[in-house]
Amino acid sequence: MTSIPLNPMPATSLNPAASRSKKPRNFRFSPSLSGYLFITPALMILGVFLGLPILYAIFLSFHKVEILGEMSYRFVHLRNFTRLADDGRVWIALKNTAEYVAIVVPIQTFIALMLALVLNAQIRGKNLFRVVFFLPTITSSAVLTLIFMWIYNADGLLNHFLEGFGLPTYNWLGDPNIALKSIMIMNIWASAPFFMVIYLAALQDIPESLYEAAKIDGANGCDRFLNITLPLLKPVTFFIIVMGIIGTFQLFDQSYIFSGGSGGPNNSTLTVVLLIYQYAFKSLEMGYAAALALLLATAIVLATLVQRYLFKEDMPQ
Repeated sequence: MTSIPLNPMPATSLNPAASRSKKPRNFRFSPSLSGYLFITPALMILGVFLGLPILYAIFLSFHKVEILGEMSYRFVHLRNFTRLADDGRVWIALKNTAEYVAIVVPIQTFIALMLALVLNAQIRGKNLFRVVFFLPTITSSAVLTLIFMWIYNADGLLNHFLEGFGLPTYNWLGDPNIALKSIMIMNIWASAPFFMVIYLAALQDIPESLYEAAKIDGANGCDRFLNITLPLLKPVTFFIIVMGIIGTFQLFDQSYIFSGGSGGPNNSTLTVVLLIYQYAFKSLEMGYAAALALLLATAIVLATLVQRYLFKEDMPQ
C-alpha cells in the first residue's frame, strides 16, 4: 500500500520553466521606438504648419487662382513656370538677391569670427562687450530698419558724421547704386553678433591642450590659428554659412520698409520675397507667386547642397 504525502509539492515547482513562463513580463519600448514617440508631436506640428503649406504651394503653382468672389482653381500646366523666364522683374529680383547673398554672407561670417576671437581672449570687460554686441540681434528688425532710415536720411546722422570729417555725403536711400548696399550694412551689423555667439561657443569647446602642445612644438599664434582653430571650426562655419544663406535669400522686411513696398528706387531693392509679396497680395496672382516661391526654395536648396559638397571632407560622418 502506497502512502500519499501530506503536503504534495505543486507541479510548477517540479517544472521551473513553466514557473518562469507564468511570471508577468515588463513591456519595454525599444530605444528607437521611444525616440520616435517623443518626436511625434513635433512632427505633427511640422506637418501641419510646414508640410501642408508646402504641398498647397506646389498645388497652387500649377493653377490660376481666382480669390475674388468664390475661390476657384484653373489648371494651367507649367504656364506659371514658363512665365518666370519672360518676367524681367524676376531677373532683377534674382540679381539683387544673389548680390545681397554673395556680399553679406562672407562679410558677416568673417566679422562674427573676428568678434568671437576677440571675446574669447583674456580681455577686461569681455562679458560687457558680449552683451553690447548681442543687443542688435534681440532688437526687432522693423525697429532697427526705422532707426537706420533716420541714420541714412539726407540730413541724418551718417551724413553729418561724414561732413564732420570732410568726406562726401550720399543719398543712401534714394540712389539706386547705394540703396541695396545700405541694407547690406545694416544687416551685417545686426546679424554678425548672432553668429559671433555660435563661434564663441565653438571656440570655448576646443581643448586648450592642443594649443599648449602646439606652443611646445614652437608654433606661433598664426600657425595655431591656421592649423588648429580654423580646421576645428569648419563644421560650425558650414552651419553658419548655410544659415546665413537661408536668411539672406529671404530678405523682405528691410527692403519693404526702406522702399515702402515698391522695391525702389528703380527696383534696386527688389528682392525675390518682396516680389512674391507683390504678386500674391497686390496683384492677387497666387499661382504665379507660388511658382516664384518654389523657384526661391529650389535656389536655397541648391546653394545648401553646394556648401555641403564644399565642406563634405570636413563634416563628421
